[in-house]
Formats: sequence, C-alpha cells, structure tokens
Amino acid sequence: MTRGRILITGCSSGIGLDAARRLTTEGFGVVATCRRPEDIAARRAEGMECLHLDLADEDSVAACAEAALQNGPLDGLVNNAAFALPGAVEDIPRGALRAIFEVNLFGTHDLTTRLIPHFRQRGGRIVNISSVLGLVGIPWRGPYVATKFALEGLTDVLRLEMHGTPVKIILIEPGPITSRIRVNTIPHFERWVNWQASARADQYRATLLKRLYEPSGKDRFELPPGAVSDRILTALTAPDPAPRYYVTAPTRISGVARRVLPSRALDWFARRS
Repeated sequence: MTRGRILITGCSSGIGLDAARRLTTEGFGVVATCRRPEDIAARRAEGMECLHLDLADEDSVAACAEAALQNGPLDGLVNNAAFALPGAVEDIPRGALRAIFEVNLFGTHDLTTRLIPHFRQRGGRIVNISSVLGLVGIPWRGPYVATKFALEGLTDVLRLEMHGTPVKIILIEPGPITSRIRVNTIPHFERWVNWQASARADQYRATLLKRLYEPSGKDRFELPPGAVSDRILTALTAPDPAPRYYVTAPTRISGVARRVLPSRALDWFARRS
C-alpha cells in the first residue's frame, strides 16, 4: 500500500527529480514525467513509473493524462516542469513568448484541467511550483517572470473556485535552488535572442553572457532541491495546507517587499536583486 499516487512533471533533473525520489522514499506511488526518451529510461531504471510528457504538445498532454489515470487513481499533481528564457524584454520576439507560455502556463493548465474531474470525485491536491520571480520581477528574466506571474494569478483564482470541493490548490515559491536551469536556458537564449543586434549588446557582454557561460558558483542563498521537496511533502500531507509556501530567504524577503514597498522602492530592490 502507498500513501497515494502523485503525478509529477519535469522529472529529468532538479526539483522534479528530487521530489520524485523523495516521495517514493516516503511511501507514495510516483508517476514521473519527462520529455526526452533517455530521461524516461533513466527514471524507469530507478523503478519509477514514468510517462512521456511534452507540455507544448496538446496531444502529448492528453495522452499523458489518459495513461496516468488508466494505470490507477491519482491523489495529487505536482506541476513542476518549466523552462527559462533570459534576455532583455525588448529583444524577445513574439514566437519566444509563445513558446515559453506553451510550456510554463498553457500546457500546465491543460494537464491540470484534464485531471480536475478525477480529483473532484475522490479528492486530490494540485501543487503548482512557482518562483520568487512570480512575486517580484528582475531584469533579464522577463519571459520567465511573465509566465510565473500568470501562473500565480491562475492558481489563486483556481484555489478560490475550488473552495468547498475536495480539491486543494497549493503554490510553492522557491528562490535560488541548485539545478540545471542555467545550463538548460542556453539553447533557448541562443535560439531566440539576437543579442549582437541589440541596443543593449554591451550590457549583455558585461552581465548576462558572463552569468550564462561563466558560472561563478552557488548563490549565497542557494538551497538544494530537497528544500523544495520538503515543502511539496507538506503540501501533500498537511491536513489543512497553506495556500502558499516560500522556500529560501530571498523568497520570504520578496514576499514581504511586494506587500509593503511602494513601486519605486520595489523597483530599486528588484534592480539590485
């Protein structure tokens, strides 16, 4: 017997992989999802149930939801999969915004709504992994910030609408977490951002390119992915889970700053983050 069966998206590395392993050790039945065949094979080699999921592909989302339910009832969904696209907002083409929203918001929403009828019948928890950048925007992160702000708003409304049903909606907002997100952003940056032609080319050379291609080590506030897994476990098991959980000091500080600072002061704070 397990403590419940949980579908987790984005289990190739980082938060998703750590959460899948942690929940497995805690006695949950985990349904991991990955996009690349080699990652699916790796999860199955660990003994996990793993399904293919490409959130940018509606057919893939539909097939994943159907397969997950065919294999047994689900008790929870952890929406973790997402990618980042760095660059100045003025240099982000329309297609780039469309691509990142397809994964970080539209696909996540699609999967969620396909599973809500099932959760209505038996109860369930939907845990959306947002970010400190869903609270406060910072330069060079516009597309990712936009998707996380949108996810926060959609999740808040869904939580209000699910009140009185057996479905609980929870947000988790990590700050800097050890992961491959920096490395994984490079192909998206190289595909979409023509920084050499930008009016900010010198700024790219002085700041963003160094951060992308010349990592300087861990952020001083950075925590391992297990810190997020701790909160995911709480969100799935607490009798009355909180609407949101902050992870890392920058997230807690940003949550307070957003509530109490006027816009000019918040801008000053964000520019120095």
